[in-house]
Amino acid sequence: MERMEYTQLGRTGLSVSRLCLGTMNFGSQADEATGHAIMDQALEQGINFFDTANVYGGEAGRGATEEIIGNWFAQGGDRRERTVLATKLYGATGDWPNEGKLSALNVRRAIDASLRRLRTDYVDLYQFHHIDRATPWEELWQACETLVAQGKVLYFGSSNFAGWHLAVAQAEAAKRNFLGLVAEQSHYNLLTREVELEVLPAAQAHGIGVIPWSPLASGLLGGAVRKQREGKRRYSERATASLEKYRDQLGAYEDFADKLGHEPGDLALAWLLHQPAVTAPIVGPRTPAHLDGALKALEITLSAEDLATLDEIFPGYRTAPEHYAW
Repeated sequence: MERMEYTQLGRTGLSVSRLCLGTMNFGSQADEATGHAIMDQALEQGINFFDTANVYGGEAGRGATEEIIGNWFAQGGDRRERTVLATKLYGATGDWPNEGKLSALNVRRAIDASLRRLRTDYVDLYQFHHIDRATPWEELWQACETLVAQGKVLYFGSSNFAGWHLAVAQAEAAKRNFLGLVAEQSHYNLLTREVELEVLPAAQAHGIGVIPWSPLASGLLGGAVRKQREGKRRYSERATASLEKYRDQLGAYEDFADKLGHEPGDLALAWLLHQPAVTAPIVGPRTPAHLDGALKALEITLSAEDLATLDEIFPGYRTAPEHYAW
């Protein structure tokens, strides 16, 4: 295998692989045995960073994905010890009040439920899946301090936060001499670049590692034009609409990938790995073969000219306020 690359998660001393294994498909598009095979393969390839959430599971039910991971840990072989485990809370796990969001009560209940399903006594990275505008930071950070003191969580992260949310979170944590956020999961890919305005600069300024989700834009950057033309993949109505909207750009992108000698999906991941704010894109394979393909992105080096060409195809954003003001 190619030697895996590692980096620090945000401003911490924690070493994580440059690719993060996303498990959202486990329980929905990949059964338990397939999920276990993918996770075994990930460790064999040097991927030590796994991401999940308490609401993942698809048709198998919310929490099913964490249970699949927990059953995998229970097989032993240092699986848990070798894994930097990230999970999330926010989404409702039931219909009763306080079974979702970020109140101190739900933080307490959600971590205990996740630990039971994951069959472990701690989570390396506990992430807020969305901003909770109703819960003050004093309440949330106090609840998080308790989890650290109990040994249930080591680090905290966010997902889908605005740049100013990151700044406020860190300011409130600093008042308490608390580490605060060390990671932010953002929707970031060649087609979706709005986070370049304020989220990425805020993350860099505050020592927060960025973990992009949907790096292939729901498959659009994985050779969608070619696959549709060859009849190799059928797309949902929503995906088809997006494909038509971006057809010219995607066609030019696929031609450029061919020119460079890379698969489009590998090039999209490689581009993210070249962005200075990015720690590790999340790859969500449905089969072991899908994971093999993602690993190829680590071998790609893009020149300044290559990166400029990609910016021409998919224009990005300058840091605010220069993007729209002097």
